[in-house]
Amino acid sequence: MTEPAAQPRENSPAAAPASAPVSRLVFWLALLVLLAIPAWVITYGYLPADDALRHAAKAVSGKTWPEILVLGPHYTVDHNYGWEAWLRQVHRLTGWDAERLVDWSVLGLFVLAAGAGLAGVRRPEAWLGVLLVFGVAWPPLALRWMNGRPLLLSVAALIAVLFWIQSAPALQPGRGRWFGLVALLALAVFVHGVWYLWVLAVAACFLAGERRWGLALAGAWLGGSALAALATGQPVDYLVEAVRTAWRAVQMHPTARTRVSELQPASSGLLLFLVLGGLLTLRALARLEARPLSRLPAFWLAALGWTLGFWNRRFWEDWGLPALMVLAAGDLDLYLRAALAPAAPRRLAVTACLAGALFCAVTSDTDSRWTRSLTRQYLVQGDPELAGWLPEPGGIFYAADPAFFYETFFKNPRADWRYILGFEMTLMPAEDFEILHRILWNFGAGASYRPWVEKLRPADRLFVRGDPGSPPAIPGLEWHHTRGGMWSGRLPRAGAGAAVPGR
Repeated sequence: MTEPAAQPRENSPAAAPASAPVSRLVFWLALLVLLAIPAWVITYGYLPADDALRHAAKAVSGKTWPEILVLGPHYTVDHNYGWEAWLRQVHRLTGWDAERLVDWSVLGLFVLAAGAGLAGVRRPEAWLGVLLVFGVAWPPLALRWMNGRPLLLSVAALIAVLFWIQSAPALQPGRGRWFGLVALLALAVFVHGVWYLWVLAVAACFLAGERRWGLALAGAWLGGSALAALATGQPVDYLVEAVRTAWRAVQMHPTARTRVSELQPASSGLLLFLVLGGLLTLRALARLEARPLSRLPAFWLAALGWTLGFWNRRFWEDWGLPALMVLAAGDLDLYLRAALAPAAPRRLAVTACLAGALFCAVTSDTDSRWTRSLTRQYLVQGDPELAGWLPEPGGIFYAADPAFFYETFFKNPRADWRYILGFEMTLMPAEDFEILHRILWNFGAGASYRPWVEKLRPADRLFVRGDPGSPPAIPGLEWHHTRGGMWSGRLPRAGAGAAVPGR
């Protein structure tokens, strides 16, 4: 379908004055709903389950990771250096506690990721339509983009880069746009640190035949990564640590079963093929004048992410899926520009319907996804019921459950103890990683904990999840059941009687 002859071109001088009010209203309506969605979810009392909690707690604690975790000698610098430095400054300026910092992270990073596409299309309603379709077809997307983690800034940067390339294919990137790429990638690498995976976007450009863009993006990637690394004050360590952490997180596990869930294999199922089939059908029926899919880097990045997702799901969720969304938005944008005149009042109606549907779909508390955190029970220093059952000053928390670290550190950011297991299990000393891996491999069997029991000092505590009436089958300790379904084990104290026997 093509635009009626009587309508001026959307970017022509005749069309601009007439369409400006409608276009502005459409844009602001789209932006408003993207702000309203996370704000509404936060009112449920929603808190993410993992990294957002530890980033906020670290900002409040004022400590370094070696002061929080028991780390192996291979650790040098955190790969989220920029994000943690930024949160620390926000805390200093505002005095916000960890929970307020998490709320701020959830709202701000969702708007960045979900709003990045608004600047990439001429019709913002096209991007709302894509967010709606993908949010319904791939439910984990909402949780992924509402987790308050700095990876969302990388997602936003990726979406922006792909739209830049898609809007000006087969052209030599101008100097201004290239410097913009350098700045954008430098910010993404400084905040998130995963600099090495941008090679996928570079490869996608060359696979699509966009050699000039491939070279430009490669230069921006290397230049931006170097600038980000220099800003940390530890440039070599920063770049090396990111690669080493990722490599160890995967290769130190003989099987995928003991990895954290987001590093395990997964796939998009048929979503990739359904979307591509839909785009080909739309192109044929609407007779869109669009470049072949194989000539678009977003197509190849979606294919790469889908394929590598069978090995590690993050390739799909963080790289392939956003690329597929950009691909779909480009065609939908072309269709809407042909079907609706820029100044058509119907654009407001279409945008309002899409915005309303998107708001309802994402804010819906399906399977208690936004209120599940309300039932969490946290261990809090100073709770009389926990007297004597938390680590003493200088003690260590031993636990094989990453959620325990996130939740306990979040509620006790300034506590004078450390954790054997933090946000990445391979950061711990090699001996402790072997113990942890044995525990996970044996599904938490009591005998697997014995090496940790032998290392326990009077100031340390071992925490194990279990039912209130069944103490862990780990002999040599006395046990106390705490809130949150956890058992706290400590060395028997003189005169305290016999330890609770293991079964």
